[in-house]
Amino acid sequence: MTSSGPATDLDQVVLPAIPPVHLSSGRLSALQVTDRLRRGSQILGRFETSGLAGFKVSAQGRALRVQVSLSTDERSVSGWHEGRTEMSPRPRLIQVLSQGRLRQCVLLRGRKAHARVAFDLSPDEIPDDGLICVEALDITEGDGVRDEVRTAVAGRVAEDGVAGVRLDKVVFEEPPAVDYDPDTLDGARCELYSLISAGGLANANRQGARVLRSGMFVVNPVLKDRFGSSGRITLRLGTKAEAVSMIPATWRRVNSELRWLRHTTRRLLQSAAPSVERVISVRDGDLGEPAQRVRGNITELELSGPATSPLLVILGPCPDAIPTLESGTEHR
Repeated sequence: MTSSGPATDLDQVVLPAIPPVHLSSGRLSALQVTDRLRRGSQILGRFETSGLAGFKVSAQGRALRVQVSLSTDERSVSGWHEGRTEMSPRPRLIQVLSQGRLRQCVLLRGRKAHARVAFDLSPDEIPDDGLICVEALDITEGDGVRDEVRTAVAGRVAEDGVAGVRLDKVVFEEPPAVDYDPDTLDGARCELYSLISAGGLANANRQGARVLRSGMFVVNPVLKDRFGSSGRITLRLGTKAEAVSMIPATWRRVNSELRWLRHTTRRLLQSAAPSVERVISVRDGDLGEPAQRVRGNITELELSGPATSPLLVILGPCPDAIPTLESGTEHR
């Protein structure tokens, strides 16, 4: 770990970041503490493995809203700083903590995934020296994660999931007095709002259904008075067939066409709805039988909006199809 250390008359005065502020370079003096984070110039830095970044912020007794941007690229591999290049095909499941408390979890899949994390810090969570820490931990690390979660994702997510992940930007600002949100968001907007994390967004402007290729997703605690914070939400889950590749006729293409035909038949018979196997709180464990109902080709999953702990939703097998999140609706 590196830090500014005790001050002396010869030390350069470190000016804290004054909100609202966007921090996107590791060369800024406000980035005071790093642990297993290699500083960058165009980004804050890249994690060697699970680690943290500490920022000196002039909160002046105010609450702060913190927004964290994470992403992956071709260097997001375990041992990237030692010249390794092998990337696991499995998604990463990462805890994001601040001031020692779990705030949200993100699921990142592939080489070009972006995720946003948003949370509020109360004045009593910010120390007098203004040091605010943002920590990224693999789901297998740290205290407080229930064994049910780690057992459920064993073999389904990458080991050392934080390795090589980019810390692109951290924003500190005062929470707005009032937030306005719609009652319903499509699947892509649910991820953009950080209510859910299903692999990360390659395009922040994408709209419509969110494909759930990992067979699972996270439902996160959200900001006060924002979409999903009122206590009860309904997530509408569907399925889609894999597009038939335009490659020359081979057994692979024939199999793709057969899967597409089988899925189309199920949709015509209104039997293509996916199923939810389990809903597990990262902090509290298995929540019991999921409250779900099937309406045609759609499964409606009823959840209480998580207040303090992310929820991991595990989907059942979807033969010949890929599950999707069609939309989320908040019940005010």
